[in-house]
Amino acid sequence: MAGARFVGRERELQTLTRMWKRDDFQMMVLYGRRRIGKTALLDEFAEGKRTLYFTARQQTSTANLRDFSRAIYGFFDLPASLPAFALWQDAFDFIIERQRGQSASRLLLIFDEFPYAAMSEPSLPSTLQIAIDHGFKDASVMMVLCGSNEGFMESEVLGVKSPLYGRRTGQLRLTAFDAFDAALMLPFASPEDVVRYYATFGGTPYYLKQIQSGLSYEENVIDLLFDTSGLLYEEPLMLLRQELRDPAVYNSVMDAIGTGANRQNTIADKAGLASSSSVSKYLAVLADLGLIERHVPFGEDSVRSRKGLWRIRDPFFSFWYRFVSPHAPEVENGDGDIAARGEVFGPALDTYVGQIFEDVCRQWLIRANRGGLLPFMATRFGKWWGNDPRLREQTDIDVIAANPGTKSILLGECKWRESLDVAETMETLRFRSALVKGYEHHGFALFLKTDALVDAARRRAEPDMKVYGVNDMFHTARAK
Repeated sequence: MAGARFVGRERELQTLTRMWKRDDFQMMVLYGRRRIGKTALLDEFAEGKRTLYFTARQQTSTANLRDFSRAIYGFFDLPASLPAFALWQDAFDFIIERQRGQSASRLLLIFDEFPYAAMSEPSLPSTLQIAIDHGFKDASVMMVLCGSNEGFMESEVLGVKSPLYGRRTGQLRLTAFDAFDAALMLPFASPEDVVRYYATFGGTPYYLKQIQSGLSYEENVIDLLFDTSGLLYEEPLMLLRQELRDPAVYNSVMDAIGTGANRQNTIADKAGLASSSSVSKYLAVLADLGLIERHVPFGEDSVRSRKGLWRIRDPFFSFWYRFVSPHAPEVENGDGDIAARGEVFGPALDTYVGQIFEDVCRQWLIRANRGGLLPFMATRFGKWWGNDPRLREQTDIDVIAANPGTKSILLGECKWRESLDVAETMETLRFRSALVKGYEHHGFALFLKTDALVDAARRRAEPDMKVYGVNDMFHTARAK
């Protein structure tokens, strides 16, 4: 498997460290969906610190309080045979009293999977609020409330109606790695293979850890996704079952989007729902889970635009619903490898990877912008699509970075191909620049798959046309 060493999350660690270095009470709310790496981040951050770490489970409040009591006794070197605290308030008061005698030694209190405990004990947020206001706020304590149920964390911990509202001093919503942090977990893979792996497994650390360095891309995909014993074969369905009350309908909606439906009415039709309005609530819930997103053409208002298209946000789920789900019968019959080799690995996969390659290029632009590598400092990024009135046809511009304030814009084309007419591609990109209105200063970029194409393009490129290859992009990212 890929190395187990901790990689990425530098900015998150810096944020946590800044809070830790303060002497007063701090409360970080950390959340993100399952498998995203919250526990690994907290383990890394807690290294070498005086840490009381408790993870709640899906069990009764009494059972969670009993386990919390044991964690407290173990931390303070007290006998595990002591009776459990009768109330959560008693447990918090005990920690506060003990910490008052340790004022010179800062305490890190991590309460992982807080939603499990709060769901079984609805009064827990109020109890914790009282403990903060009448004890923790005067102690040298940094508290981290962590949870995988994003909806609960946003409403019951961060929401204005929550008893804990206003007590936090920081919040972090942990998201998946981009392709360049994903590459840190795949040191054995070439940049081209990293793009393929990212397009397939996304940026979720748990998924990336399953990739075996001794196997080829195809072998890893078959072992993990096209075999009933594959560790990730049922992962999307398992997540839907864990998070949702009616997973079958949500799965149908995901299936519809994964196989090409991107507007509300076509999604409803493919998913077998009565009307486009009936699908809206399912789309909203899936969007809250971070599994899908509605994106609009660059420059459009995300609320008012009628050109918005739905897509699966996470590359792993996108790949699964595009390639694995349609071949589930073959996988269940033991012929998943035949289906994969015969119908997945080929032109359809290249087309799909090419679509994800656009996301990778956009991620690189964001990183390059932070590093001052673009011709100007961009404040907006995206993709444009729509009608070209000059040709009377639909067209698009793959990636855009812009600064409306300075009227500067960079337009890019991303080509995941072995061969290409680079001169024609450059000319077409320049021609399309007139479709995005309101900008005076134009720059252009080509993002190409092979070094041979990069060399050919650079020989033809004018000064305002930058050319980047996959190897260039990953080399730059790793250097930074």
